[in-house]
Amino acid sequence: MDETSRFKLTVVDHALRLFAEKGYEATTVDEIAEAAGISRRTFFRQFRSKEDVVFADHEAQLAQAEAFLGAATGDPWDAVCEAVVGVFERFSQTRELAARRYRVVRQVAALRDREIVTVFRYERLFTDYLRSRVAGVDDLALIQFTAAVTATHNYLLRRMVRGRSEASPGDLRAALAAIPRLGRESAGELVVAVFPRDMPPGRIADLLAHRLGNL
Repeated sequence: MDETSRFKLTVVDHALRLFAEKGYEATTVDEIAEAAGISRRTFFRQFRSKEDVVFADHEAQLAQAEAFLGAATGDPWDAVCEAVVGVFERFSQTRELAARRYRVVRQVAALRDREIVTVFRYERLFTDYLRSRVAGVDDLALIQFTAAVTATHNYLLRRMVRGRSEASPGDLRAALAAIPRLGRESAGELVVAVFPRDMPPGRIADLLAHRLGNL
């Protein structure tokens, strides 16, 4: 994480704490700036509004996902899944921050609307990438795939920030692997795998990735 990203994360941390304590509407930009030890002018150099503070790391996540896909050279379907796993891993590293943002967003209608738009931007990024890399697949199938991938990520992330699970990137990979990738079937090949009932999903995903990579 570079210095600018660390600075923004610090401001976001202070802002979310204030939003949780005082309420989103009742918290002013001046109060956020004071808590973060910066001037009002410095705040507005990095953020356009209080709303932008709440979703600042989403903007960074989108940029990193786009950069990852731009450099990806393997299977496009897998690249989208790995981009999503990368987003999940980074949110996992700031779990408490993600949990606080979730609680703040749930309480403010305007923020919930912004969150919906943000989710759509992820889906659009992934769909546009697949359109440029996958030939002969109906556009609706691409949209269905990216919507399923994004929804799967969001479901596991929300369970994590609510404290209802300890989902890992391996768990997410296993769930994503169950989503059909139209047009990727090769000559009717079928792989059957058998694992112990009590084996953790993350371990299954890792073993499958290793074995399939050697076929």
